[in-house]
Amino acid sequence: MELFDSSPRPVDGIRVGIGGWTFAPWRDNFYPKGLVQRRELEFASRRLTAIEVNGTYYGAQKPATYAKWASETPEGFVFSAKAPMRIMQSRTLAKTGPQIDDFLGGIASLGDRLGPIVWQFDANQRLQRDSFAAFLELLPKQVDGHALRHVLDVRDPEFVNADYLAMARAHGMATVFTDSSDYPSFADVTADFVYARLMRSRSGEATGYPGAELDTWTARAREWAQGGQPSGLPVLDAGNVAPKQKRDVYVFFISAAKERNPAAAMAMIERLGA
Repeated sequence: MELFDSSPRPVDGIRVGIGGWTFAPWRDNFYPKGLVQRRELEFASRRLTAIEVNGTYYGAQKPATYAKWASETPEGFVFSAKAPMRIMQSRTLAKTGPQIDDFLGGIASLGDRLGPIVWQFDANQRLQRDSFAAFLELLPKQVDGHALRHVLDVRDPEFVNADYLAMARAHGMATVFTDSSDYPSFADVTADFVYARLMRSRSGEATGYPGAELDTWTARAREWAQGGQPSGLPVLDAGNVAPKQKRDVYVFFISAAKERNPAAAMAMIERLGA
């Protein structure tokens, strides 16, 4: 089927996508009219280069489901996924090792489609440094021979400081850059990859963002990929600049005017020359 033939490739290690692939309004402005729902992932994965899975935050899937997702996507495509909230919301983070291993062992069925794992700690969760540090020690560097990339999304503003960045840096873990006024937003680089969630799309813009803003974000993604630190973005620890090295970059258009996010992602992919 011709609709599924094209597949953009990551450019300079930059992958661009959206959150999930099931959203009713996308059936009017993204998916072809009449496309059956079971083929939506197949279509989306051939217009984007990554998708962030939010559903796993509420409950892990069976390994067979992850394997099915992988089989429906083209080579080079990746999923990032949020870890189940029951892990991060545990009162004894230092004892969550078995739950972590169980989740990662299952999602490893994505094979080479497995991208970053996001560990989200909500704003109302008060973290203690020692227990958080012990938790980070539990996160493995690989599963079933597949190297893992961990992303920390801590939303308690009192915990998000230079000490938090130092812990992430020591483990080679990224912290989420969230371009949002609702969550801590900072662009310090702490790993060999960058993870950005752009949350300001507008319904009145056909591509979610005005063209000039998409140009700016595309330039920033390129600068991150080349090992730079884009100017004009907030940082927590300006005195600690990450070493200049090429990095993979993951950019997701999330929430806000969700109906416009696929168009925003595709517009950035086009700007990258994929």
